Amino acid sequence: MTPPVTQQATAPEILARCRALVRPGLERAVRQLHPWHAEITAFSLGWDGPGGRAVPGAQGKGIRQALAVLAAEAVGAHGRSAVRGAVAAELIHTFSLLHDDIMDGDETRRQRATAWKAYGTGPAVLAGDALFALAVQTLADTPGAHCVQAVRLLSGTLNDLVRGQADDLLFESRPWTGPDAVRPHEYRLMAEHKTGSLLGCAAGLGAVLGGAGRTAADALTTAGRHLGVAFQAMDDVLGIWGDPEVTGKPVHSDLRRQKKTYPVLTALAAGDRAALELGALLRTGEPLDDAAARRAADLVEEAGGRSATVAEAHRHLDSARACLESVALEPEAAGELLALFPFFVERTV
Repeated sequence: MTPPVTQQATAPEILARCRALVRPGLERAVRQLHPWHAEITAFSLGWDGPGGRAVPGAQGKGIRQALAVLAAEAVGAHGRSAVRGAVAAELIHTFSLLHDDIMDGDETRRQRATAWKAYGTGPAVLAGDALFALAVQTLADTPGAHCVQAVRLLSGTLNDLVRGQADDLLFESRPWTGPDAVRPHEYRLMAEHKTGSLLGCAAGLGAVLGGAGRTAADALTTAGRHLGVAFQAMDDVLGIWGDPEVTGKPVHSDLRRQKKTYPVLTALAAGDRAALELGALLRTGEPLDDAAARRAADLVEEAGGRSATVAEAHRHLDSARACLESVALEPEAAGELLALFPFFVERTV
């Protein structure tokens, strides 16, 4: 008799299942913080508002948590084995957002005030520092034989993440055109460090804590890094053409800030008429008003920056898929990992 066909869960269902598995561990970890830092963290995670008051605003989708849980399941372990890894990855992600929002001067995230706007710059910095330390402690306290390997993976990721953030900040002082301009390949490497490293770490931690061998753990880590670059590429697309009603940011927000992103850099590298006009518009160094930002967005698209960025995201999805196919994984968990892939290129926020 043929066994019944099991319908695969959808991406929202997969994300919700993984968040539900990780949430108790994440709550236990946050309770270890100084009460002030715990409050800021709960606010940043979308659990509570300032002073514990409920406020509107979306919580994160928990993609890093899901990568950790599914990676453990893909190597034959129960998802519970990855909870500490998922918690550590989420704590580091939140730490990075707290500091990133301050460095970029961003006042809103997920359609609500950022932590530094709600609590002040100093408290937000301290809360981020506390989360950094708590993430390391969470893994260091992991029982069993995989603790050292997990901490080593996290420490390497932290080095990558801050390296990527340093490059992103340094890009701001470099010119738009000429021999010292930021090239697309430099931006791609920055994105792998700043964004890809943590998604790779999340998947790698799940594999390591699930008892995977070196080959499988490396494959899942590399797959996660590719997913991170795809994620960043589409984030750059949203930063120019995203719907303000969905993203919570003004249309053309990255262009208004003259932020160097993949669509703009690839457009400038095209060297055609649209690229030259775009370069002349950006070289003034003046903030772009509505008309100038709209014209710049049109020029980026005309020079191929938008299509090149979407293509780049899809290339990294293909590379991530190849990583998963290169090792033997549990079919159901591998299928759920693949079911998340469209999220990285079809997301709206």
